[in-house]
Amino acid sequence: MTSYPPLTTFQRAAQAGEFLITAEVAPPKGCDPTHMLEMARLLKGRVHAINITDGSRAVLRMSSLVASAILRQNGIEPICQIACRDRNVIGLQADLMGAQALGIRNILALTGDPVKAGDHPTARPVFELESVRLLQLIQKLNAGFDANEKPLPDGATDLFVGAAVDPQSGSLSGLQRRFERKLAAGAQFFQSQLISDFDQLEKFMSHVAAGCNKPVLAGIFLLKSAKNAQFINRCVPGVHIPDHIIERLDRAADPLQEGVRIAAEQVKLARQICQGVHMMAVKREDLIPQILDLAGVPPL
Repeated sequence: MTSYPPLTTFQRAAQAGEFLITAEVAPPKGCDPTHMLEMARLLKGRVHAINITDGSRAVLRMSSLVASAILRQNGIEPICQIACRDRNVIGLQADLMGAQALGIRNILALTGDPVKAGDHPTARPVFELESVRLLQLIQKLNAGFDANEKPLPDGATDLFVGAAVDPQSGSLSGLQRRFERKLAAGAQFFQSQLISDFDQLEKFMSHVAAGCNKPVLAGIFLLKSAKNAQFINRCVPGVHIPDHIIERLDRAADPLQEGVRIAAEQVKLARQICQGVHMMAVKREDLIPQILDLAGVPPL
């Protein structure tokens, strides 16, 4: 019988109902993980886990599984993103079993961004599965069976799996159907897209996620300037940074520090609505502790 280590810090905190804090860190675009490790080390003691992206925006980077293993070797707990875009069902199962063998227990199951959005637009996309079917596959692996219902003779996985959610989706009924499908498929936590409308988040929590007893982490994005916010409005579907935020950044003597203050205010709002935050501070992960301090979130 397979023996597994105790619950991860993230899983234990999630199941205890604690306010969860995760932060997104991208793997290197190359073979040197030094910068990734530097950013992750700055977040030790401030976040429950570091979320390692899997080819976000279909841009080539180091394998999320390998980058997660490097973090774990350095005493940092990862959440490993696994996207369906680049792997067929054999490759997905192989990586998930490999994650378990490496002690990587936290998985975020994603469909993946379209290939044409990235830096290899002529690459061939796979998408044999999408996120709900990937969650169902992980359920099978955790139960000791492969995708064909054949037993795994060398041990089941024991993965703590989450899913993405977009509370700002235009159709509340469509959002509810997809959320319920992910719950039924075994999602144990939910990580939201970038939140700019906290009234919509509150509506989602009260109308869709109420009573699900699974943590929802609100996506908090560090805006670095008015230009950065305008770029997001143009290029990120389903997100609209309000004009008053853009004007506030534009008027600021130090737009980056104003962005830190805005992110801290959003963390405070999220603490009143849901069970966690997922911090995104692209290339400035070092500012996340400052954001949490301003928001009144103490070290873990």
